[in-house]
Amino acid sequence: MTPPTTVLAAAPLDPDPDEARRLLLRELTGRDYVAAQPTWLDRAADAFWNWLNGIRFGGVEGAPAVALVVLLVVVVVVLLVVLAVYGVPRLNRRSTRGPELFGEGDDRDADRLRRAAAEAAAAGDLVLAVTESFRALARGLVERDVLSTTPGTTARAVGARAGQVFPGLADRLASAADSFDGVRYLDRPGSEAAWREISTLDLELERLAPVAAS
Repeated sequence: MTPPTTVLAAAPLDPDPDEARRLLLRELTGRDYVAAQPTWLDRAADAFWNWLNGIRFGGVEGAPAVALVVLLVVVVVVLLVVLAVYGVPRLNRRSTRGPELFGEGDDRDADRLRRAAAEAAAAGDLVLAVTESFRALARGLVERDVLSTTPGTTARAVGARAGQVFPGLADRLASAADSFDGVRYLDRPGSEAAWREISTLDLELERLAPVAAS
């Protein structure tokens, strides 16, 4: 910074101490000197950039670390916006079915179980037709999130829970569960009537909306 020429022109060549202090004070309080001093905004900006350059993230520091932090913040904000707009995403309904159904490992969906029941009935295996048709009924309710099953869930429990959700069909659901238990555990012979009743009930449930939470 070039000192004001007016001060230099007016300054004595060999000032005494008092005169020197007066001239120095005049110089330091001059507008040119004051204007050259950094403002509080300059100091704040310098401090901010020094802080950014000192950031370390994942072993990276300086500008790359700042970029990583900004990217992470953007990702978090996007996720929060998506959750706020669409809610927590639900798993595919078929992924919620358990690997077991009434004590046996079985990951078939309801449609495959229905086809298996029809094929068994056509082949004259009515015991299998009854069991597969009730499995299809239960799996269909699980896929619709009407109820859930665990490895220990019984056919009677499925019939009772479904009857609470579909009260108009409660008696028929209980009867279907009894038919399943009869051929599955009591060695009763299957019948075409029982298979058709369970299959028809299954189709009716597919068309009905539940009236209460299970």
